[in-house]
Amino acid sequence: QVQLVESGGGSVEAGGSLRLSCVSSGFRYNRWSMGWFRQAPGKEREGVASIDPDGRTTYVDSVKGRFTISQDNAKNTLYLQMNNLKPEDTAVYYCAAGRYVADHLRDIEYEQWGQGTQVTVSS
Repeated sequence: QVQLVESGGGSVEAGGSLRLSCVSSGFRYNRWSMGWFRQAPGKEREGVASIDPDGRTTYVDSVKGRFTISQDNAKNTLYLQMNNLKPEDTAVYYCAAGRYVADHLRDIEYEQWGQGTQVTVSS
């Protein structure tokens, strides 16, 4: 049974930092692309960052230079380090796994999803 479990969300002031984690089980983690997505109230889900099995990363422009995606294959864990957070980063953040991903920030390319973790940034 595939499971993705996120943690690390919370409430911070603008300029603060958070690190999200996503522990995966039930599939060969190092063969899949992994991504972080977010959805703010009233908005569509947005791809934030991704990492493919070869370690290549992709970021949406709005987080470049502030967020870093990484993974520990030995622990089947995906991370998202978020620095210099802004109020517009407020959203529910989801991790996702996809076996055959071409467009790494496109949510329909991913098959497995976590339950999400809330990130709230106050001004």
